[in-house]
Amino acid sequence: QVQLVESGGGFVQAGGSLRLSCAASRSIFSFVTMGWYRQAPGKQRELVALITGGGSTNYADSVKGRFTISRDNAKNTLYLQMNSLTPEDTAVYYCRATASYNYWGQGTQVTVSS
Repeated sequence: QVQLVESGGGFVQAGGSLRLSCAASRSIFSFVTMGWYRQAPGKQRELVALITGGGSTNYADSVKGRFTISRDNAKNTLYLQMNSLTPEDTAVYYCRATASYNYWGQGTQVTVSS
């Protein structure tokens, strides 16, 4: 069993930045992929960014050039640096880790005001 705990969400004005963190209860070295997803009210959960164990990354078109995903295996932590935030980025952001099973965090709220 793995616990994932997100932090770093909050309230920010448009154009601002936030950095999300996802701390795992054990080593993240063995996870095939780790990613950030988000769900806005009334919408389906969507992929924001993904990173493989080898460090390859993939981003949703809507966040390319603004968000950066990274992982620190030594700290067992996944990050999402979010810059140039817009109100459309408002959502609950979830961390996911994939091995033989998908593990999810509880989510952290990000609210961007115009």
